[in-house]
Amino acid sequence: MILRSLASVAALLLGSAFLLFAGGMHGLLLPIRGEIEGFTAASLGLLGTGWALGYVAGCVATPRLVARVGHIRAFGAMCALAAITVLVSLLLVSPWVWTPMRGLSGFCFAGAAMIVESWLSERADGRTARGRIIFGIYTMVNLAATTAGQFSLAFGDPSGFAFFVVAAIFYCLALLPTAVSATASPTALTSVSLDLPGLWRNSPIAVFSVLLMVGMSNGAFGALSAVYAARLGLDLQQVALFASVPLLAGAVAQVPVGELSDPLRPPSGADRRVALIGLGADAVFITGAVSDPSTVLIVAAVFGAAVFSMYPTIVAHANDHAPEGSGLQVSGGLLFVFGIGSIIGPTAAGFAMTGIGPESLFWTTGAGHLALILFAIVRLRARAGVARADKTDFTPIPLPRSATPETSALARRGRRATA
Repeated sequence: MILRSLASVAALLLGSAFLLFAGGMHGLLLPIRGEIEGFTAASLGLLGTGWALGYVAGCVATPRLVARVGHIRAFGAMCALAAITVLVSLLLVSPWVWTPMRGLSGFCFAGAAMIVESWLSERADGRTARGRIIFGIYTMVNLAATTAGQFSLAFGDPSGFAFFVVAAIFYCLALLPTAVSATASPTALTSVSLDLPGLWRNSPIAVFSVLLMVGMSNGAFGALSAVYAARLGLDLQQVALFASVPLLAGAVAQVPVGELSDPLRPPSGADRRVALIGLGADAVFITGAVSDPSTVLIVAAVFGAAVFSMYPTIVAHANDHAPEGSGLQVSGGLLFVFGIGSIIGPTAAGFAMTGIGPESLFWTTGAGHLALILFAIVRLRARAGVARADKTDFTPIPLPRSATPETSALARRGRRATA
């Protein structure tokens, strides 16, 4: 039964793997190549801002596009445009070109991911364990493909053209499995109406956490970690590890953090403790207390385990306080808030790194973590926790940079499978 279930979604998982491999390679290639070309940290930070703008726009616009032209055509267009952005970035090596191209690639990446996830969501039958199996394997495939794409840069020369071409090839490969698959197209994509004032009233700490800790902090680190590592004097392989290890550590830490957070929710308690760990890692990087590459990577793993593991707990907390049946609206609102933070964080960190130095990346993340700690202390005194019987289930989900409203729909089907 399990093998039959996997066979039915094999084309979708393969297409997603190609997409994430190309996205991981492309996302790390640009800051590394920009550093080689002498771009300022501020201009490289704007690449992260452009990506966030495009990603949020893609999440909003894709359902309408699919309704007009269909899933397969829309997915093919997204993959083709993403390949074009990589090749244009190779032909025109300029931050003024790269920033809008990065925004377009974010738009395409979000749209393509939503289409794949809508197919998987329809395949994840909520009446059986198949839903959780499909969602779990999808999450693992995405993480493995992203990491492989990033780490592949350690085995070549990013100053040449080869990696740009390879990334474009994998974007094109991503459209082939679904184009030739006999899998039936799903129903319309999930369309989420946003109510940000209502989301704030429902859970101020969730909004604040996603804005500062997940959006601004993680967005700044994701956009500029390679720049920081290169200016620290790490070689190319170590730079790739510095960008990849925190993501892996955050994914692995999701389950223990989620289990430990259940008796601590509202997340003021859990977020405060995890933010303290992140703040400690920030302090190590700010003071330059470690310089040995192995120790730097260990501290980066601690940083990633703290800051990249909290998003599912925050979503679960927001749903604890949300009205019945509003889970997708809550998840969509938090995704939008994440996008706002991801627009602000890379820009602020990039200009700070240009004006002060590479350690300013962690001044930026540390400021977000400290603000979250102080806000959490205030909220602990302002609102009682939800009874354990009324809490929603914790479900590990992909990092928000790779999440869409369709991810939430797929996760909810997986939860129903074990209810």
